[in-house]
Amino acid sequence: MDHEVVEQALAALAASGSRQLDRDCDRYARRYIDEGVEPQFEIRSTDFGGDPYFICADRYWNHRLTDEPTLHIAVECAGWLREHVAAGCRDAIREKWALGYAFITRSSVESLDEVADATRDIVANDDRDCSRAYFATLYHADKLAANFQFDELHQFLESSPLSMAAGTHRAAPLFIALQAFAAFGSRRITEEYARSLFDRAWHAPDRTHATIDVALNGLAVGVPFDAQGELLRTHAAEAVAAYPENHIFHYRLATGQYLCAAYDAALDSIDAALRLLPAIGWRVSHELLQGQYLTKREAILNGRTEAHRAAADRERVQHHEHTIAGMADTVRNSMLRTVEVVSVFAAIIAFAVGSLNVSLNGNLHLSERLWIVTLLGAGLLLFALLIVGGSWLIARRLSGEHTD
Repeated sequence: MDHEVVEQALAALAASGSRQLDRDCDRYARRYIDEGVEPQFEIRSTDFGGDPYFICADRYWNHRLTDEPTLHIAVECAGWLREHVAAGCRDAIREKWALGYAFITRSSVESLDEVADATRDIVANDDRDCSRAYFATLYHADKLAANFQFDELHQFLESSPLSMAAGTHRAAPLFIALQAFAAFGSRRITEEYARSLFDRAWHAPDRTHATIDVALNGLAVGVPFDAQGELLRTHAAEAVAAYPENHIFHYRLATGQYLCAAYDAALDSIDAALRLLPAIGWRVSHELLQGQYLTKREAILNGRTEAHRAAADRERVQHHEHTIAGMADTVRNSMLRTVEVVSVFAAIIAFAVGSLNVSLNGNLHLSERLWIVTLLGAGLLLFALLIVGGSWLIARRLSGEHTD
């Protein structure tokens, strides 16, 4: 292969449309594979959508790892990256490739023996910066994460020889975010420890886009706990503010809003994620993410419908309760008024009968009869007032209890 001719052709592709650029870069990547040689150009940017060199190299290593998804090929990729990527772009591309290729090849998690064999070669031939070991660690770790093998991921990151060989990279925010992912998903690790790891990764001054993505993903898929939805919604909103064109962060925000039962806001966020999801690139990833987003959208719509139905049911129940309470008040007041009327009527009859008897009693003087009639009337009036007053107090107390 004439590398100079291919590199000139790639440079000319920069003016192509995005779809044509993607297809042509993939065609040149396959040429490199068919001829058994690695690209010799240098990558000086992280423009995944417009830099033909970056796109071609990405396709090349994607095909290599898809054909042979092993740590040995991942280490070859890490070595090529160290030699052919500008230092200022190296960390971002390392994270993007390690995690991206892991996700694409997640169905081929290597056994502990295979990892041990690869580790011996990696440790023996790695550079002082441990970049190959770190790339391989990220690659294998994210395979475990993609398969939700939380306890296996925790053990691998904490104590495996390959992870230990990553050296100072173990303090990187992305490494800590992967630890948080494992901790959130494990039922053997406390929520407090998981959240402490999350906070360390999230608030690291040198946190990266990949760090945010992994940390939010762990918070979203972990074992449910109190305030999970609110934490996810708050931090995902921060991620969306920092990266407004990132569809995955809009998806995470929709998930947090869904967990908080904010269905209208969640619907807006998931629609934004679907709108921002690019239709170009590797179709498998696009279709997989689109299906995942549409499934979430359906869940949001179902939750929204159930919430509206529950609100309508609560309104009907409250209306019925108010109606029944009103009827009860009417019946109670009617009974109390009846008691009052009967009491007053009884008092009047008793007064009439008693005063008639006193009036017809010829043994008493007129002044005595008037005095007795007056006392009788006063007593019966007091009796009637007590009945009416007691009824009023009872009605007021019952009305207050109903209001409470």
